[in-house]
Amino acid sequence: MDTPPAPPGWNKTFADLDAEMRSGTRKSIGFPETEWARDYERSLLPAGTRFPRMGDVYEPLEPVTVSFMTSWSLPYTGGGTMVLQPGQQIRLDDAPGMEEPILVYAVAVNYKEVERLAIPWWTRWRPAYQGFYFAVETALLVSKFKLTRSEA
Repeated sequence: MDTPPAPPGWNKTFADLDAEMRSGTRKSIGFPETEWARDYERSLLPAGTRFPRMGDVYEPLEPVTVSFMTSWSLPYTGGGTMVLQPGQQIRLDDAPGMEEPILVYAVAVNYKEVERLAIPWWTRWRPAYQGFYFAVETALLVSKFKLTRSEA
């Protein structure tokens, strides 16, 4: 499906669209607004940005807050945030759904250690808990992380 051109002056990100939903000024988020938001967010990245790829390993340059999601063997996804410290590396273990993703999923290279920091023991020990992973915006990777290696 071809995306129609964005309206003149379009300057909304996914966060902006989400805020509109939460405030009640928007009932849903869908095509083509999602494509316009992706294109706009890409336009905010520095020229020549190298987009993340499967197998890339990143390390924060400074303490940085990242979002994570928990997986369950139930129709439920939880999540939260944690501060990753320099030295705590993350690896993109799944191919992004597009060549120029604005958000990617990653796992901690030292998974068990970081899991103990991010996920309370009472969650980790629940039978339905299946693990956790990070959801990281490309803009955050570009500004607060360094690419240490690519394992692809």
